[in-house]
Order: sequence, then structure tokens, then C-alpha cells
Amino acid sequence: MHIPPRVLTVAGSDSGGGAGIQADLKTMLALGTHGMSVVTAVTAQNSLGVQGAWELPAEAVRAQFRSVVDDIGVQAVKTGMLSSAELVETVADLLAGLRAPVVIDPVGVSKHGDALLAATALDAVRGALLPTATVATPNLDEVAQLTGIRVEEEADMRRAAAAILDFGPRWALIKGGHLPAGRGESAVDLLTDGTEEHWLRAPRHDNRHTHGTGCTLAGALAAQLAKGDTVPQAAAAAKDYVTGALAAGFRLGAGIGPVDHGWRWNRRDAH
Repeated sequence: MHIPPRVLTVAGSDSGGGAGIQADLKTMLALGTHGMSVVTAVTAQNSLGVQGAWELPAEAVRAQFRSVVDDIGVQAVKTGMLSSAELVETVADLLAGLRAPVVIDPVGVSKHGDALLAATALDAVRGALLPTATVATPNLDEVAQLTGIRVEEEADMRRAAAAILDFGPRWALIKGGHLPAGRGESAVDLLTDGTEEHWLRAPRHDNRHTHGTGCTLAGALAAQLAKGDTVPQAAAAAKDYVTGALAAGFRLGAGIGPVDHGWRWNRRDAH
């Protein structure tokens, strides 16, 4: 009997299916792992934005986590939307007792610009959540929110990574997808532990349907870590997966559509 590696996502629900828990579970399945979930918030969300968000009680989050971890066990954990200081501190406390690798995606703002993290929770993210991370995966807006550093060119990414590492994660993966793109430039991310440095480059795709990109990258990273990859191996594999998903992103509704989590299957079926 084959039992796939088990990966837990602790995140918010996206009713439109492109980001959050839904993106994580699709990613984990696509990469050959068994995804499990702790729902932290429910959002009313579609291709146009977030119309409403309702946080779950800390007690419900704690109960879901213990239910999964104490019986089934986990080989990696990924966190996403933790909207309040109370939830951030609750999840940080739960993660502190784990031996499995942890990917922290410090979600602050949705693709549409909707705030998903209270300003009062930032100190808890810095002081309690990031120290539990094997890898932290902020985008450039989240770097600015957490550190005050504005990354305007590739050279700034080292300084951003150093500032994130100061909060205690073992590795920082600074996502450079929001950098201004020159003609023919690639999308570049920087992975570093302060000693090793890995620049991850991939072609930019002219596709506006990119909803769920950050969740998908962090979920893929967690899935690869659960399968036994080193952090650099996992980051390279996750970058490859999300690049393909971005290229295949498709239109849904009247706004920004999602990346295609099943792009590898769909490409095989096309042939």
C-alpha cells in the first residue's frame, strides 16, 4: 500500500477556488502528496476581489490542527492567511512543537489589493511566526510591510532577504515577480539562508490570469519538502511547477483568473 507524503495547509478558504486552501490542496495533489487543511478564515471571493472575510475562532483552528497532527501526522506544513494577531500567535504556538519543515507565506494583501492581515498582527508575524519557519516566502509587497524595505531592482533583494532572516526563519525565498519587467527579462526569486544563495529564474509569461501564484508556490515548496527534497531542491521544483501553472492560467469570471494547478495533466491529455 502506497501512502503519499502528508502535507498540511493552515490558511483561508477562497470560494473562487484559485488561491488559499483550495490552491494548496490542488497543488499538493498535483505533486503527489496528500493535502490536509486547517481553515483559518472563510472568504467570499471571486475573480474581481474579496467581498467579505470571516475569521474562525482560535479554538477552531487549534482543534483542526491537533486533530490532524495527533492522528495522521504531517511531513510538512504551509501557512497562508492568518488575519489577526490572535490567529498568528495561536498558529505559531502550534508550529513551535513540530519537527516537520514549515513554509510560512506571510500573506498580507490579495492579488486584487484587498488587505488579508490586520496591521496589528504584523508584530506577531515578525516575533512569533517567522521564527518557526524553515522557509519564509514573502513577495515584495510583504517584504515592505514586514521590513520597510522597498525592493525596486534585483540588487535590493539581498538586503530584503537579510532583513527577513533577521526575524528567525532558516531560509528566505524573496519572490521577485512584482519587479518591473524589462524586455526579455526573467522572473527572478532569491533563496538564501544568509550563507548559500540561489537565484531562481524562469521566463515571464504575458498572462494576466495569475490568481493564486503565491499560495501555489508555497504549497509546492511544502509538498517537495514533504517528499524529502532539500530546501534548494524544493524551491527549484516549486518554481518550475508554478511557472508552468502561470503560463497556463485561464480566464474565469470578469476579472483575474487563476493559475492552472493541473497544467501537467492537461498538457499530457492534450497529447
